[in-house]
Amino acid sequence: IGRIRAFTKGWLERESNFLHMSYKYLLGVLKSGEYESFFEMAKSNLVYLMNPETYGRSTLENSSFIATSNNPNPKLFGQGFVSRLSGSTAEMLSMWHLLMFGKTLYHMENGDLALTLSTLLPKEYFMDGVITTTFHGVQVIYRNPEQKDGYTLRPIAYELVDASGKRDVVHGKSITGELAKAVRNKTITHITVHLAS
Repeated sequence: IGRIRAFTKGWLERESNFLHMSYKYLLGVLKSGEYESFFEMAKSNLVYLMNPETYGRSTLENSSFIATSNNPNPKLFGQGFVSRLSGSTAEMLSMWHLLMFGKTLYHMENGDLALTLSTLLPKEYFMDGVITTTFHGVQVIYRNPEQKDGYTLRPIAYELVDASGKRDVVHGKSITGELAKAVRNKTITHITVHLAS
């Protein structure tokens, strides 16, 4: 009650948007598998998609809170205050990890170590059917020739290249056995993941 009385509406603990809580909610939506809802909400809730002039700082920087439209000063609507590198950043990294690599990653299949790489990103994030990222030092290239949303696709094959240039091709949803261990031990330098519906 003291904080509600002490702060102006739309400021700090009185009816502002605490970014780490918004991100916690978005992460929950993503984990639940409601991908279309997540990406629709992301358009107006993820800082990197905001207008930097409205946000008032670099959209590469999270804030503690965003002043909401019930603040008496219209110039503050949508502006982020107090740079923050804690909760909101942790939630963003968790979202990024799920979006880039899927829910499974390392697991056991028939007694062997297995690795499944998949992306949940929508089709507009693919440039000419390709997304490139890094997975603990290994370059990962997702190929999406069907130009469909990543969350509707599954991996069907992997091309792996090690430090000596040796190439291995794995068909199926997972990399297993010694090759999975090689990825984990960082002796693989590049992985191309072929996606299909």
